Amino acid sequence: MVISRPLRMPRKSLQRGQPAPIGRARPLHEEVVDRLRDMIIEGIIPPGERLHETNLSETLNVSRTPLREALKLLANEGMVELLPGRGARVSQLTPEGVGELFEVIGGLERLAAELAVTRMTARDLDRLKRMHDRMAEHFAAGERQDYFVLNHQIHIAIVAAARNETLAATHATLMVKARWGRYSALASAERWAEAMAEHEALMAALEARDGRLAGDVLYRHDRRTGETTEQMLRASAKPA
Repeated sequence: MVISRPLRMPRKSLQRGQPAPIGRARPLHEEVVDRLRDMIIEGIIPPGERLHETNLSETLNVSRTPLREALKLLANEGMVELLPGRGARVSQLTPEGVGELFEVIGGLERLAAELAVTRMTARDLDRLKRMHDRMAEHFAAGERQDYFVLNHQIHIAIVAAARNETLAATHATLMVKARWGRYSALASAERWAEAMAEHEALMAALEARDGRLAGDVLYRHDRRTGETTEQMLRASAKPA
């Protein structure tokens, strides 16, 4: 379906009032990529939606050249499908693809947690604790978007604390779609509460410097997120 209505901007832009033009601190197409990626992950542009260049150019206040470059990069990430001669549309998450993705993410993050316990500094641990505490406050307040931002930062920080560049690079290539799946899973109130409890257990294991336990908790956390997203995708695909 072609987008014929003005698109809402992500929450971080809405909080400032009217959407502001994208800045120029970085290459313009990179900022467009970030903005569109957030809009897709947050469901502002839903899966399967056709991406209307004129509409998006007006909404983001950019020309079609950086927009088209951004769409190519998002296609490389698997977020967008390019349709020869017919523009582009948002990709669809599939249950099978999500299951495979979180199998791999779970394995990588289990290893990251095990390594992080032995390699992270006291400063690293304190930073993780502060992020965790803020995330818990957002959970208690029902602030899903703010929770999600910190959740993502915590997963990245644990991988960074592992001090393994190969692991971090491999993880980074998968995190775009993993963020998409994690955000989808948080639509379930039951899963959100379960995920918060898992993060509490993870933080306790990290503070105790128990690498095996931290790895196991994080692996189960990732697999449950994948399972929840798979179930939601299968349910949405069933005929009414």
